[in-house]
Order: sequence, then structure tokens, then C-alpha cells
Amino acid sequence: MCLTHDILTEYEEVISPKWNPEIAKNVLRTLLFLPHVHQVITYYHWNLIYDDADDDKFVDCAVSANAHYLVTHDKHFKVLKTIDFPKIEIITLNELEKLLNPRST
Repeated sequence: MCLTHDILTEYEEVISPKWNPEIAKNVLRTLLFLPHVHQVITYYHWNLIYDDADDDKFVDCAVSANAHYLVTHDKHFKVLKTIDFPKIEIITLNELEKLLNPRST
């Protein structure tokens, strides 16, 4: 799992009002200490998600991390299937689960 500063900030903005700012900070700290979570720096903004520009941070992270997949159920990301470069494969959480555990299907 790859994250950027912008993604962490959004997570904090979403978690804080639902619980409280201290819990949000603890969640972010925990994420950053997990062994399979990597924080990446984005040096370029692709601006590919026209219907919800706030989602671009996830595309930028995937490209910077050279990620194999971007896991989402958000319909705004479907536009990426029509773009040749940068090629980002979009999959759902269910598809990721099947990739990680093919015997469970």
C-alpha cells in the first residue's frame, strides 16, 4: 500500500469528524509504521480525473509508486481505462482479494 502526504491529510480530514482528531492521528501513525505501507513523494500531477479532481492524488501516488494496481470502487477512476499513458490498472477490493488469495473463490 502506498500513500502520499496528500492522501494522509485526506484520511485525517475524513476520520477526525467521525471520531476525533486524536484517533485520526493515531490511525495515520499506525499506517506509517505498518511494514507493507510505503509513503511516496509525487513530483508530477497528472490531472486525469476530470469529474473529481480531488481524486487525482491517488493517481499521482500510483504513478509515483509504480503500482501494479489502484484499488477503488469510485466510478470517477473509470476514465483511466481509456488512457494509454500512464497506464494504471484499476481493480476493486474483491478483485484484489482474489489476486491475493486465489483459493478462496
